[in-house]
Amino acid sequence: MNRLVAAAFAAALLAGCAGAPLREAVPVPWPERRAALQADDDFALTGRVAISASGAGLNASLRWRQEGDVSHVSLDGPLGVGGAEVEVHGERIDLRTSRGEHLEDGTARAELERRLGFPLPLAALRYWVRGVPAPGQAADEVVDEAHQRLASLAQDGWQVRYADYVGGVAGDLPRRLSAERGDTRVRLVIDRWQP
Repeated sequence: MNRLVAAAFAAALLAGCAGAPLREAVPVPWPERRAALQADDDFALTGRVAISASGAGLNASLRWRQEGDVSHVSLDGPLGVGGAEVEVHGERIDLRTSRGEHLEDGTARAELERRLGFPLPLAALRYWVRGVPAPGQAADEVVDEAHQRLASLAQDGWQVRYADYVGGVAGDLPRRLSAERGDTRVRLVIDRWQP
């Protein structure tokens, strides 16, 4: 008899739970979310990048590690040399190729621009990949109000569009984005985020 009463009680509890509506999490308002993402300067991602400029293009796998103000970007398969590692710290830039070349600052910046066909906005990219504008610069933002995240962004002559997001511990982060300026287009697919 006790088993019958316990089973009836469990069935009543389950029936009560089944009728309760599930609540969707309310997204953090965009101004708060933007400030939190701009302040977060420790993250890592892996993905793929495709770049087309001046009639030429390249595809590469990408590893990015951000540690404070220092960006460590590794590209495998680009630039006609099999790979490259770029480290950006403020205005300082170091470039190392798979051929053993090591270039610094102006020389590194000029070599990257020569090989890519355009100046890469490395300082802003660390923010754009997180789905926010670079702080301290004017930006036009189009916000997806339902999700409180960017749909697109115009900054420093670049138009950045966010095609897809993925949920994570830090909230929604971009999964697919593109940045265009003139005839230059950079497309990025992020396979994995690490906080």
